[in-house]
Amino acid sequence: MIRISEMVLPGHPDKFCDQVADAVIAACVAVDADAYGQVEVSTWSDHVWLSGGICTRRPLPQTLESLVVKAGLAAGYGAGNWIDPNRYRVTSTVCQQVGDPTRWSARVNDQSIVLGWAGYDPHTHYLPPEHFLAHALREALTDSCRDGVLKGQGPDGKLMVRLREDSAGWTLEQVLVTLQQHEDLAFLELCERAATTVADAYRETRERDPRWRASWADVDLLINPNGPLVNGGSDGDNGQTGRKLVMDFYGPRVPIGGGALSGKHLSHIDRIGAYAARDAAVRAVQSGAKECLVRVAYAPNREMPLDIDYAMEGRGERQSPAFFAHPEMVDRYPASLITADRARGLHFFDRRLPWNQGCGGHSDPFSAHIDPRTLSPAP
Repeated sequence: MIRISEMVLPGHPDKFCDQVADAVIAACVAVDADAYGQVEVSTWSDHVWLSGGICTRRPLPQTLESLVVKAGLAAGYGAGNWIDPNRYRVTSTVCQQVGDPTRWSARVNDQSIVLGWAGYDPHTHYLPPEHFLAHALREALTDSCRDGVLKGQGPDGKLMVRLREDSAGWTLEQVLVTLQQHEDLAFLELCERAATTVADAYRETRERDPRWRASWADVDLLINPNGPLVNGGSDGDNGQTGRKLVMDFYGPRVPIGGGALSGKHLSHIDRIGAYAARDAAVRAVQSGAKECLVRVAYAPNREMPLDIDYAMEGRGERQSPAFFAHPEMVDRYPASLITADRARGLHFFDRRLPWNQGCGGHSDPFSAHIDPRTLSPAP
């Protein structure tokens, strides 16, 4: 069976918008854990637009414009890159209310269908292997652009992996990387550094898990087949929150629900319900199922779900309906777990997050660089 998945790097304009949206939510939570927020972000060229509404008991100590700049710098823009976040022209129509946010955040205030999936085992973070590998290579490229052989390159980029899966394991056949570069770096030098980065990451993955059978020498690698990419980010493409949901979730072979993740307070049913469904699916696999898809439906102003459906291969533990009750989920997953960094695509890859741990903790080397105090990359 041929399996394909893809990722984008933090400087991709869609992912930049997701990070800005969650930066706003995180700022709200920092002043009020019960904060309500629903924020959309779009960008093109040197302009960023924000819309939606937030409510906190105290005003935010920083402007939304400053959060846009901070998110851009954190993604890797600035310091000579094609995009300078300090020059963004920000237009905001976000309704910023100071008041009691619990009239929205303390209850289910919308209808929603959420899906959670888990399969395989901890070595793939309970993700499909092609999606796990796309995550792993994305993290390697991101880290390298920060302080490795690719330092200063990016932060915009994409990658795609294609592998063949059978009962014995996975044969990686092709990797495609498109990476933004600085004008002063030779194109072939960029290609060589990117090739080294993904090759090392794949070899490390293979050393940890023998099911990855292909040697790197047998993998077809394509790097920037369109030629040099210099004007990346919002100067090369427009961006919008919520346009990378398949990447945020489980890859193209697993269905997803109808709601986006970033830009919503954790109590919003689209977001917290999706995390709870993932948690339940992981627990089912840990207790014996080979694969599990959990679907949960909610109605406005109803704490309990309308419907809970398990599609399971094998036999695993099923959670009680109370596990999916809105108050129970809010107690189980603190709002402080939302950070702008989460929005670069770590929702279901980071094993330090409680909904990815299931019944126990984790011991995965891909999370070793994440600061456990903030669940964000350590400085």
